[in-house]
Amino acid sequence: MHKQTIALIDDDRNILTSLSIALEKEGFKVQTYIDGESALIGLTRTPPDLAIVDIKMPKMDGEELLKKLRKKTSLPVIFLTSKDDEIDELLGLKLGADDFVKKSGGFSIKVLIERIRVQLRKKDTKDNIEENKSIIFHGKLKLDPSQLECEWDGKQLPDKLTTTEFLLVKELAKRPGIIKERAQLMDIAYREDTDIEDRKIFSMCNSFLKL
Repeated sequence: MHKQTIALIDDDRNILTSLSIALEKEGFKVQTYIDGESALIGLTRTPPDLAIVDIKMPKMDGEELLKKLRKKTSLPVIFLTSKDDEIDELLGLKLGADDFVKKSGGFSIKVLIERIRVQLRKKDTKDNIEENKSIIFHGKLKLDPSQLECEWDGKQLPDKLTTTEFLLVKELAKRPGIIKERAQLMDIAYREDTDIEDRKIFSMCNSFLKL
């Protein structure tokens, strides 16, 4: 089973240690960073499923880190902050923070973990919606571009299509009834395989049209 990864960014090593232990007990993988600069590099190289970010940090604070992250990713971010000022929360939300947990007066790790699960469920729902949007239906044909899978009348084809074959079938299914010139089909095929023969292309197209 795939373990989800949580990134912890905080200059307080005690918090990093206690949260890491708690999250690992709950079955998560954990990445830890003690400042915003190292976090930005690490999150870019190895994207987690969610990040918990302290606002007040050396080198690069949490708000600046979030601003840079939002230019690249929609990664769920929970701000962990000792500040009580409502302005900070509003600014964080405007920058794209998904939730806030305040350190002041102590905070419940159990509540934080539940908030993490809520954000991960939202992310999974959003990902599923985006994935379903990419699926192509035409009559009895179903194409899943993310898996390069092709189904006909509810049954998956016994032989998985190559990337080139899938591109050709997808192009034909997206615009049924539109005549494709040889050059257009060659252009589609050449995106992935510069050595493919046009004889093979038309053989594949004819097989598809007979379905």
